[in-house]
Amino acid sequence: MTPRTAQVERNTLETQIKIAINLDGTGQASFVTGVPFLDHMLDQVARHGLIDMDIDCKGDLDIDAHHTVEDIGITLGQAFAKALGDKKGLYRYGHAYVPLDESLSRVVIDFSGRSGMYYEVDYPRAVIGSFDVDLFREFFQGFVNHAGVSLHVDNLKGRNAHHIAETVFKAFGRAIRMAITPDPRMAGIMPSTKGSL
Repeated sequence: MTPRTAQVERNTLETQIKIAINLDGTGQASFVTGVPFLDHMLDQVARHGLIDMDIDCKGDLDIDAHHTVEDIGITLGQAFAKALGDKKGLYRYGHAYVPLDESLSRVVIDFSGRSGMYYEVDYPRAVIGSFDVDLFREFFQGFVNHAGVSLHVDNLKGRNAHHIAETVFKAFGRAIRMAITPDPRMAGIMPSTKGSL
């Protein structure tokens, strides 16, 4: 199988980002973003998705973390689109339910080539440590727009904001892992009646 890897560099006046991914990895990851809680969440995606991931970002954190978080989502989406290529032979769809103590979240993803995000997560507080939880939506929207996926994220239960976030990102990683897995019965076949994704 052709290696499913990608390296993407994205530079703006607000952020300078380099991302390298291997979709057939073992979950090894390295993050230098300046946003520790985001690093913690991205590590969940790498480990539960079995995706090797290196992310280096220099952002305008003197203002706030908004541009950094959103632009990492954008660049990661671009990396996925590049690594997946024409998407022949994929399962295409993935889903996962992940619990953590009292919290339970569900993520469903379709590598359809069409961008759509449906995000229903209510956090009991506005920050986790110093991280603004509103930025998670920006991360996912950036990813969705540039990976070309339909993404449904639902927190079904939860009282602890950290637990809720962790179940969302673990489920995201596991749903991706399912969707990007090669389907031996679809080898070389486009998983769409349209003939392209």
